[in-house]
Order: sequence, then structure tokens, then C-alpha cells
Amino acid sequence: MRLLTVRHATTYRYAHPVAFGQHRLMLRPRDSHDLRLVGAELTLSPPGQVRWLHDVFGNSVALVDFQAPAATLTISSTLKLERYGLNGLVFPIAPEAEFYPFIYSSNDRVDLGRLLEQHYPDPAGVLARWADGFVTSRPMRTADLLAAMNSALKPVIVYAERHEAGTQPPAETLQSKTGACRDFALVFIEAARYLGFGARFVSGYLYDPALDKGDATPATAATHAWAEVYLPGAGWIEYDPTDIIIGGDNLIRVAVTRDPSQAIPISGSYEGSAADFLGMTVEVAVTQD
Repeated sequence: MRLLTVRHATTYRYAHPVAFGQHRLMLRPRDSHDLRLVGAELTLSPPGQVRWLHDVFGNSVALVDFQAPAATLTISSTLKLERYGLNGLVFPIAPEAEFYPFIYSSNDRVDLGRLLEQHYPDPAGVLARWADGFVTSRPMRTADLLAAMNSALKPVIVYAERHEAGTQPPAETLQSKTGACRDFALVFIEAARYLGFGARFVSGYLYDPALDKGDATPATAATHAWAEVYLPGAGWIEYDPTDIIIGGDNLIRVAVTRDPSQAIPISGSYEGSAADFLGMTVEVAVTQD
């Protein structure tokens, strides 16, 4: 178990005071057996009226209506939590799913729904060829197949932070050989769906011990993204192809969604022209207590 503190502050700057539309925040995780929320604090400047709800996936979402115009908008979240990861890479896959290919039960297929379907076009078969390359025999161990796919992107795809919104189509990431963590995750998710697995997108944070200098010198981190695959008997298993992690206790889940576009940490609007927006800064620190 890790006892972690996450500090996430986002500041938007404008040329003059502007009025804000409603903002949607996905910054607070839900309690579970593997992640216990010990404390959570949300600070807003200017102040706003906050309403909490659960979205269609059960994520905790805050809707904020700001009360006054301002030239600077700051949204700060501090989380204290206990994170429990898998004890190694051994997890009990049900006998009927231990070897690939397998067929989900009728109930699982109904409940997984669109999480089994590919969402992005692959007209030239770039993603399909990449995914097929990991099926070295039939049958083969399911865990071995997914582990091989999870470890295959980092050696050949150059990690590059992208500040523009959205994700690249998986075929583009494979062809350009560059992408951010959300692009790595989406390639893995779409490949898993192509092979018949139920998969979903996860956003949150990554604890990196190499960056942890304690509270006196906060670590420089960022939001993170990875994938989860549903395996009968084991449930949802985390796969992080950016850092080649499976089920680690340093992955801090905040939101799970069908598509990356549904897991944006902060979204909202303001009244004014594009020229009024001067820029934004994001500061994230993840430390172990």
C-alpha cells in the first residue's frame, strides 16, 4: 500500500476580467478496495458554486458555476489517498479465459457493450496488422498476449507531450511513431478491442519515486492515462503501455470512460474572443507520505 498526496493546480489567464460558463471537473476518484480516498480539497478562485454528480460510468464529477468575472481562474485539487496494487503480475483469470481466443459469457458481452467495439477507423489495416503480430499461436496464454502488447509501444514510439486537445487516431500514432500517454493508451485499447477484449480508458496520475523530493521541493509530474482490460475471474486489470506497468500501485485512477474525450480533467468556457485568452499553466505533484 502507498499513502500518496496529489496536488493539481490549473491556472488560466485572460487579458481582462471575463465571465465564465459552467466548468466540468473530473479530479476526484471514487473509493474502492484498491483506492481509498482519505481526504479531498477543492479550491476555486474566483469562488464558485459546486454541484457533485456521478456520470454514466460512475465517475465523480463536479459542476462549477463561477460567481464573478476574473482575469485569472485557478482550480486547485489536493487528494490524500491510500493505493493498493496487485501483488505482482499474477492474477486469477477464469479457466475459460486463461487462453486466447476465448468468448465472454452472454452477460459479460451485454454489459461490456461498446467497450468491445473499435471506435476509430483503420482503413489501411495499420492497427490490425500491429495487433495480429502479438497472436503468435492459437491458443496462447491471455496474460502473455496482453503483456507483450503492453510492452511493445515504448521501445518504438517516441513519447512527446501534446498540449492540444484530443487524442491521435491509433493508426496515426503507429505511423508517426510519436504520441503522448493518452495516445499510447488509445492504441492499446483499440488493439485489445480488435482482438476481442473489453477495454476502457483511464485518466489519473502516475507516482514516480524518481521525481519525489518530498513536500519541501514538490515533484514535477503531470496527468496520466492508461488502459484497463476486463478479464473473467480477474476483473478490470490496468495496463500502462507508456511506462510498461501492469496493475501497479503507482497508478492513481481518477476516471474510467469508454473514450478519452469523456475523461477531460477540466473543461469549460468563457465569454469573449480567442484573443482574450493569454494562456494556462498546470502544476501537478505526486508525493508519498
